[in-house]
Amino acid sequence: MKLIIPMAGRGTRVRPHSHTTPKPLLPVAGTMIVERIVETFSRTLDREIKDIVYILGPDFGREIREALEEMSHRHNTKAIFKVQERALGTAHAVACAEEQLSGEVIIVFADTLFDTADKVSVDDADSVIWLKEVEDPSRFGVAVHQGETITEFVEKPSEPISNQAIIGVYYFKEGAALAEEIDYLIEHNVTGHGNEYQLTDALDRLLQKGKLFKKATVDEWLDCGTLPAWLETTFVILQKEHGAKQAAPSAYPGSTFHPPVYLGEGVEISNSEIGPFVSIEKGGKIENSKLSRSILREKAVIRYSELTESTIGASAKVRNMKGKVHIGDHSEVEG
Repeated sequence: MKLIIPMAGRGTRVRPHSHTTPKPLLPVAGTMIVERIVETFSRTLDREIKDIVYILGPDFGREIREALEEMSHRHNTKAIFKVQERALGTAHAVACAEEQLSGEVIIVFADTLFDTADKVSVDDADSVIWLKEVEDPSRFGVAVHQGETITEFVEKPSEPISNQAIIGVYYFKEGAALAEEIDYLIEHNVTGHGNEYQLTDALDRLLQKGKLFKKATVDEWLDCGTLPAWLETTFVILQKEHGAKQAAPSAYPGSTFHPPVYLGEGVEISNSEIGPFVSIEKGGKIENSKLSRSILREKAVIRYSELTESTIGASAKVRNMKGKVHIGDHSEVEG
């Protein structure tokens, strides 16, 4: 089975961090968003993923490919790279992997994290669509279903026809059938929302041809598309994975911790108060500071500061600052 991950977008709503790092490579408590998605499939899917196809933007450099290759190797999969030269919609992004659209494929858009307690079976269906019940379906594309079978897709319904939102995860028994419908959309210039080629239009065409669509529901669907959402998702994962775990006081002289807190390898902390809800990636250094509800990327340095609701870039330096701060990689600010 192949996993196809469109990730060519620039992630403008998580700037300044996406200036240097594609959004799916941003960390959530020590693990990249995209790697958490792969781990979820490994844990919940009744199939083994052999290849991962990454659809990148034209300006994504070698460093990004190397990080994805290393991650793929950790999960015993082969990394394949394709480039989307222009952002022309979700169906267009998938079309960039047309050479790999054969046999069983899963497509996942790396904007969100999801999880479910149950194994997901894709047997006896031409396609499986992952769904989550939501309070306001008018904000999402939704699936109408009878039992386990999906009968209709509706984009941002004005009437309460379904509360099952499509979360951006799709299985296809035969990728070539999807590729054929995407080709039709592009060749005949069939565009949808935003005047772009939409994957839901290809799904509609498959449904009209009698393909059997089934649903898989998730227990958890977490957004990472904005700075506040990235922070909030990190807080949820911290609580889930680190809970009441305490840092060893002897390793951090003069410091106190309020769980949940994630500390990466080689983190140095002295005379500081950390937490709750703080994630510090490897090599971070904090001195004489107080941090809560914040993310520090690798090798960030904080001195004589009191920060909350903040995101600090890799190798950035902050000194004598108080309140909320969002700075990108290799930046320096001083109050």
